[in-house]
Amino acid sequence: MQFRYLTAGAAIFLVLASCSRGGDQPTVEPGTTAPFSTKVSPLTGLAQNTRPHNPVYYVKIENTNGGEPQYGENHADMMIEELVENGATRLIGLFYSDLPTKVGHVRSARTTDIALSQPVSATIVASGSAQKTRDEILGAKIPFYTYDWNDPGWSKDPDKFPPYHVLFNIQTLDSKVKPGTDPSRNYFSWGSGPEDGDVTKRVSHASVRFSSKTTTGWRLSGGTWHRSPERAAAGEEYKADTVVVVFAKVVEAGYNDKSGNPVPETVVDGSGRAVILSDGGATEATWFKTKADSTMTFTSAAGNAFGLKPGHIWLEAVPRGGSVKY
Repeated sequence: MQFRYLTAGAAIFLVLASCSRGGDQPTVEPGTTAPFSTKVSPLTGLAQNTRPHNPVYYVKIENTNGGEPQYGENHADMMIEELVENGATRLIGLFYSDLPTKVGHVRSARTTDIALSQPVSATIVASGSAQKTRDEILGAKIPFYTYDWNDPGWSKDPDKFPPYHVLFNIQTLDSKVKPGTDPSRNYFSWGSGPEDGDVTKRVSHASVRFSSKTTTGWRLSGGTWHRSPERAAAGEEYKADTVVVVFAKVVEAGYNDKSGNPVPETVVDGSGRAVILSDGGATEATWFKTKADSTMTFTSAAGNAFGLKPGHIWLEAVPRGGSVKY
């Protein structure tokens, strides 16, 4: 079995939020900052009484009709959508506080996953990977477990054909592998969300275009954001309190898929445009990351720094050629 560990990076400004899963409002005042705390989830900013006795599991999930239905997303602390080849996207479920016994359908890793997993020292779980991707993940010393290596916890969905048939029991995997690295920083800076004066527009709908082939719709209902097309199994939908859309540079990963399509790599470090969908508002902002493994921070178009309101976040990692309409 192969795995790798991430070394902790330097600490940067983090915002400590104090709230509960019961829906209490964060008590953080605008502009305040505090060091990383194990009493706050690094993925949601919500209070946690004790740190989970497991690493963050970063699981690759198919996001086309062939992979429906998607399982386990309702257990995720955070979700990500990333670009892959030929204009399609894949999802990532980040599981920390609640490890599902059935998640999938699990697909292969990409080099993009290195930077997206590093802020919380996550363990990557996939169906497999190209050799170049595998070498880079292991070279970065990220724990990496796959169906291809017969790692613990996998099963086959009898109703699916390859490559859409792989499921993982994350509890089984966690019980049988070496402990991963505990997170040492937050994925995002946490705070009270954008101030009213920074909100660009009041909205209840948005659409995020990754390519000519993939657009993800969002609808605000009951205080949470719901995506379209929704591919989760009934009752297993991920309800996002905040949708974070970041635009980032895309480069070629250096290899092609089996159909000859160049594989893209989204580079989510540095800075770029962001749109924050939260509490019925769309806020134009700039995102910043000093390094790939750094916490992501935000500044509004008016120049005011803010942290995300604690809750369940969906990160849309969109190429700069994409768009968001609201």
